[in-house]
Amino acid sequence: MLTKINQLLQEVQALQAGNAEEIEALRIKYLGKKGVINELMADFRNVPAEAKKSVGMELNKLKEQAQEKIAALKAQFKERKSGLEELDLTRTPYPVGVGTRHPLSIVKNEIVDIFARMGFNIADGPEVEDDWHVFSSMNFAEDHPARDMQDTFFIEEGAENVSHNIILRTHTSSVQSRVMETTKPPIRVICPGRVYRNEAISYRAHAFFHQVEALYVDKQVSFADLRQVLLVFARQMFGEDTKIRLRPSYFPFTEPSAEMDISCNICGGKGCPFCKGTGWVEILGCGMVDPNVLELNGIDSKVYSGYAIGMGIERITNLKYRVNDLRLFSENDLRFLKEFQTAY
Repeated sequence: MLTKINQLLQEVQALQAGNAEEIEALRIKYLGKKGVINELMADFRNVPAEAKKSVGMELNKLKEQAQEKIAALKAQFKERKSGLEELDLTRTPYPVGVGTRHPLSIVKNEIVDIFARMGFNIADGPEVEDDWHVFSSMNFAEDHPARDMQDTFFIEEGAENVSHNIILRTHTSSVQSRVMETTKPPIRVICPGRVYRNEAISYRAHAFFHQVEALYVDKQVSFADLRQVLLVFARQMFGEDTKIRLRPSYFPFTEPSAEMDISCNICGGKGCPFCKGTGWVEILGCGMVDPNVLELNGIDSKVYSGYAIGMGIERITNLKYRVNDLRLFSENDLRFLKEFQTAY
C-alpha cells in the first residue's frame, strides 16, 4: 500500500487544470466518495497491525496534499478569471492621449499669476447678477445703450425699477462692486470670469467670452501707479522689449479713461498685416475709478482713489498664440486643442 500511496503523492503534486470543470473532475477522482484516496482508506483495515501507524500517517499525508493541491488550483483559476474580467476587450489598442489645459485657461492663469506677484488677490462673483452690481453701481445711466436688450441677456425684468432686473453679467466689474461694498480699502483684487453679451457669433465676436479685471483702491493712488502696473504686465506677458502707449478713451466707471496698446509682438513695432501697418495692437481698457463709483459702493472718494483695468482673455490669447477665429475656443476641436499640450 505504501508503494501505491507514494505513486499517488507524485501524481497529486503534478496535477494541472485549465478550467473549473477539469478541477472538479480531479477533486472527484482523488477526494470524492468513490475516489482513489477513499478506496485506500477502505483497504486500510487489511493493513497488518504493526504497519498501521506508518501507513496511516502516509495516507493522511496523501489526503492533505490532495486537498491543498485542489485548493491551490481553484485559487489560481479564480485569479486568472478575475484578470480576464477586468480586461476590457472593447478598448482601443492605441495609447490613451494625454489631456491639456484649454488655451484660455493657460492665458488666464498666466495673467492671474502676473498680477498675483504684484500683490493682487483673486475675487469671484455670480454670473447671474442684478442690474445694480452690473450697471448702476458702475455709474451707468438708466438710458445707457449697454442696458438695451440688443447687448444684455435679461433673465427677469423688474416691473417698477430697472435696478431690479436680473441679467447675465456683461463684464466682471460686478465683482469689483461686490468687493468694494463689503471690503474696506486698501483693496487690490483681480476678477477673472465668463461674461455674456447678446451679439451675433462670428470669427471676431461671441455671445459669451472671458474677462480679467483688476481693481486697486487706496489712499493717494495715481495714474502713474496704473501706468507702471500696465508696463510690468505687458513685459511679463509679451516680452521684456514690449512697449506700451495709452490713448484717451471713455468708460462710465473710470475718469480719466484710456485704452492701452502694445508694440506688435509679431513685427516688433515695425508694421505688418497683423497690426495693420501701425506697429501697435490694442489689448485692454483702463482708468482711474470714477469718484461716483467709489461713493455708490460706500467708499469715501475724498479719502480714497483707485484704478481699474479690464481685458478680454480671448484677445490676449489671440495675440499670444495668433488664433484668428474666436469660435475655435468653444468648439472643442481636438486638433486645435492638441496644439497647446506643451504650452504650460
